[in-house]
Amino acid sequence: MSTLVIATKNDGKYSEFKKMLGPTSFEIKSLQNFPNIEIRETGSSFDENALMKAKVVAKRVGLPAMADDSGLEVQALKGEPGIFTARYAGQHAADEDNIKKLLNKLRDVPSDQRQARFVCSLALVFPDGKIFLKKGILEGFITLKPRGTEGFGYDPVFFVPALGKTLSEVSADEKNRISHRAKALEKIKKHLFMYI
Repeated sequence: MSTLVIATKNDGKYSEFKKMLGPTSFEIKSLQNFPNIEIRETGSSFDENALMKAKVVAKRVGLPAMADDSGLEVQALKGEPGIFTARYAGQHAADEDNIKKLLNKLRDVPSDQRQARFVCSLALVFPDGKIFLKKGILEGFITLKPRGTEGFGYDPVFFVPALGKTLSEVSADEKNRISHRAKALEKIKKHLFMYI
């Protein structure tokens, strides 16, 4: 059986990708299966970081690797937190800390000026050197306070107008249909299923 490695140690992200890929003819693993691999994200863009992670993993384990670099860009903050989304409040900050910092920075910004978007750069790298890179974007607004109990990261404060809810107020299935990761994965699936 063929194997695909999702280049993440984040259980939430890994399970999201597994659900979105659905039943497959190949095994899906994460970096939890390869604990010796440490990747430092030193790129200056989502694309660079996604490619870096996928290339390192494909080379080290000799298997196809898929890696995303995703983040939140807030218009009123000139694109912050951007590539620092996961460590906005510090290197090992919890989701709650990142949200607290974001809401604090936006405390004087009115509701109608809190536009934001989730961006996902998704890279698929094969050991033979084949590389595919796709992008997905989900537009929304930052709420005044967290709402909902589902999801992870900034989901409790990311309001999607088309749903009338934050990403934490919808089911995982509903989120996985419309998320930035889902959009990027949809574009990359044909390459994945063609070569694996």
